[in-house]
Amino acid sequence: MGIGDGFYRIKRLPPYVFAQVQSLKLEARQHGEDIIDFGMGNPDQPTPSHIVEKMIEAARKGKNHRYSASRGITKLRHAIAGWYKRNYDVDLDPETETIVTIGSKEGLAHLALALIGPGDVVLTPTPTYPIHMYSFIIAGGEVRGIELRPDSDFFDDLQRVY
Repeated sequence: MGIGDGFYRIKRLPPYVFAQVQSLKLEARQHGEDIIDFGMGNPDQPTPSHIVEKMIEAARKGKNHRYSASRGITKLRHAIAGWYKRNYDVDLDPETETIVTIGSKEGLAHLALALIGPGDVVLTPTPTYPIHMYSFIIAGGEVRGIELRPDSDFFDDLQRVY
């Protein structure tokens, strides 16, 4: 068996849309087309100096050289619970009902692994961000897209797809 032969989860993934877009941009530029990139949200300006200075200050503090708690920084989890209370009048227990992740991609990927088993059906709107599909495919789910169109009824489409 060669390297990559057993990657059955990865083999289930569709082509990565941002890689396809990058390839199209490169091809267009090679043909002399002027491309304005409204892509992945990469900054085109330097980080403001006061933010850089604060990051340097934080990096010099020894207490920041450790892993944070597995559920995230306690004060941040309490702040999240407070935000939900203020904005949605929802009470969350910061010890058992909030978690901090590195970002939304990690959070969605872990959510999929926690909730989805092989053969479970997951409905996602299309178009969507790749992680909304990929994490559920990797978890073993069967992803079905619901095309978002101005001339359709989302709930009718939901019933049809499911």
